Amino acid sequence: MRKYFGTDGIRGIAGESLTADLSFKVGKALGKLLTEKKEHPKVVIGRDTRISCDMIEHALTAGLTSTGVNVMTVGTIPTPAIAYLTKTIETDSGIMISASHNPYQDNGIKIFGPDGFKLTDEQELEIESLIDNSEQIKNASFEKIGKVYSGNELTQKYIQHIKQSIPGDLSNIKIALDCANGATTGVAPFIFGDLEADIETIGCQPNGININDNVGSTKIETISEFVKENNVDVGFAFDGDGDRVLAVDAKGHVVDGDKIMFILAKHLKEHGELKDNMVVSTVMSNIGFYKAIEENGLQSVKTAVGDRYVVEEMRKNDYSLGGEQSGHIVLMNYATTGDGILTAVKLADIIKTSGKSLEELASEVNIYPQKLVNIKVVDKKTAMEDSEILAECEKVEKELEGNGRILLRASGTENLIRVMVEASSDELTDKYCEQVAQIVREKFEIK
Repeated sequence: MRKYFGTDGIRGIAGESLTADLSFKVGKALGKLLTEKKEHPKVVIGRDTRISCDMIEHALTAGLTSTGVNVMTVGTIPTPAIAYLTKTIETDSGIMISASHNPYQDNGIKIFGPDGFKLTDEQELEIESLIDNSEQIKNASFEKIGKVYSGNELTQKYIQHIKQSIPGDLSNIKIALDCANGATTGVAPFIFGDLEADIETIGCQPNGININDNVGSTKIETISEFVKENNVDVGFAFDGDGDRVLAVDAKGHVVDGDKIMFILAKHLKEHGELKDNMVVSTVMSNIGFYKAIEENGLQSVKTAVGDRYVVEEMRKNDYSLGGEQSGHIVLMNYATTGDGILTAVKLADIIKTSGKSLEELASEVNIYPQKLVNIKVVDKKTAMEDSEILAECEKVEKELEGNGRILLRASGTENLIRVMVEASSDELTDKYCEQVAQIVREKFEIK
């Protein structure tokens, strides 16, 4: 079992808050691996708006430079921008300091390889081993200590990359942006403004402790109400680090990752840009999404939950499009990871060039009622292997008879068990979800 790495980077031991001490050890561990391959390797570091980012960035930088690594800091910037820059400016690694959609008290470290992709399982395990033995890692000699450079101007390189992803502009579309008081705050409004969209913004006043606080993709109701009240064509809500996005149509209806993937897939297919007409999704995607995919001559393949697994499948077969219901959308022809701003720009371009509203474009996907219950547990591994819980899940699956499903899974970043049910009615989803959730609560919930 992983000690530090979850499905989305390092979050500390057993999901605890990331400390300066651990951050320094991470820097030393990564530094050792990089300096074994070349002298004075380069690492680019970005961050979101959390108050703890300063502490973590300085500790990481100290660990890296102590082993002889040169560090370029680019300030507040979305995660996908770090992935893009890591590859484009030919650094040896990229680091993003963020805990994504989580509250400000949490923080984490996401590491990218020189190709702009997240590290492999083997590389993460190697870093974990070095973290626990960091005191044995030798410091560089004084003349070989790494240097720190400012790379704030590199944000413009990412902005140009996104603007060039569409052939025209976004004039005559009124767009609302919710930047979650996070990493997209200083980037998304400028991109959409440069593309001549008429924009309104919320969640663009970060103060270190308000990231994801009643704003962003995890609080989609906020942008939904804003869109309805301000006569906007479409709203986009990003998460704290900008690697995911959810949309809202002019009536305030939520257009989730499944619907966004469908719209993008159909568009890419029509333009001959969708390899094998394939969309890569996770087991969390709705049954209605798969039905719409089939009805439009598209194909799909499922992976485990987590954008890294989606990306692995896409890389393996050179697929063009993949993503998650939560709004992680990967457009592999343009990015190596989920990119909320890129996805929003592409979706807005489809709205403009098709002449259709977002409501019309999304209407082909008939989403089945779904209920998701999160339960805080003492030991998620034991809960996932409990025979009584597994038997109840099997019983529910049989009763749904193919017209619905149940999914039990452990969170990759928190001590949570997630129970998800899809069925033909709200009554059935509630009934079956509670049947299983009640057993999990009675046996494992933290009281």
